[in-house]
Amino acid sequence: MAKVKFLPSGFECEVKTGESILDIALANGVPIQHACGGFCACTTCHCEVVEGLSNLEAPDSDELERLSVLENRTQNSRLGCQSKVKGDVVIRVVNQE
Repeated sequence: MAKVKFLPSGFECEVKTGESILDIALANGVPIQHACGGFCACTTCHCEVVEGLSNLEAPDSDELERLSVLENRTQNSRLGCQSKVKGDVVIRVVNQE
């Protein structure tokens, strides 16, 4: 089990490894946009990893391509739909519903 904490709400939960940040957020009522339904076709589920970047699976080329167009991208930006949890992380949701 891994712990995921969402900012700015401060909500924290334990999850099975391998789950995506988007799925975890939706299952727990954490506000997050997801216009494409989690298919890596947009950037609305943009998140910033505050702690535990190495505890997410590495981004693939599709995710990196999507992230490259974001003006507010940071070094720790990820798409919630593509970020699968391997360990404890703290996530700041950039685009809330």
